[in-house]
Amino acid sequence: VQLQASGGGLVQAGGSLRLSCATSGLSFNGYSMAWFRQAPGKEREFVATIFRSVSNTYYADSVKGRFTMSRDNAKNTVYLQMGDLKPEDTAVYYCAGGTPIASTRSYASGYKWWGQGTLVTVSS
Repeated sequence: VQLQASGGGLVQAGGSLRLSCATSGLSFNGYSMAWFRQAPGKEREFVATIFRSVSNTYYADSVKGRFTMSRDNAKNTVYLQMGDLKPEDTAVYYCAGGTPIASTRSYASGYKWWGQGTLVTVSS
C-alpha cells in the first residue's frame, strides 16, 4: 500500500492550496481517508476525514469552513482544498487511510496507512 501526498508549497496568508493524496495497493472504496498535520515542535493533529461508505466529512474546528476534503474513487485519490490560509496552518500535511470508528476518526491510531507528507508554508 502506498499513499503519495503532493501539492504543498509556499503561499501568502489568505491564499489557497490544494493537496492531493494518490493511493495504490488498497481497495480505496473500502477505507476512510484523513489528513493530519504536524507543525514544527508540535504533535501531529487531525485536520479532516472522509468516510468510506457515504463520503461524509468531518473537520477539526480550526479548519472548519476554510478547508474542504473530497475523494475521487475512480482515481483512488483524496484532496484537501485549503482556503483563507493562515500562518498557523504551516505544517507538514500527511494523508492517512484506514477504518476508524467514530470515536477514533480524529486520532492517528485510527488509521493504518500513512503517506510521506507534504510541506505547507503560509507566510504572513
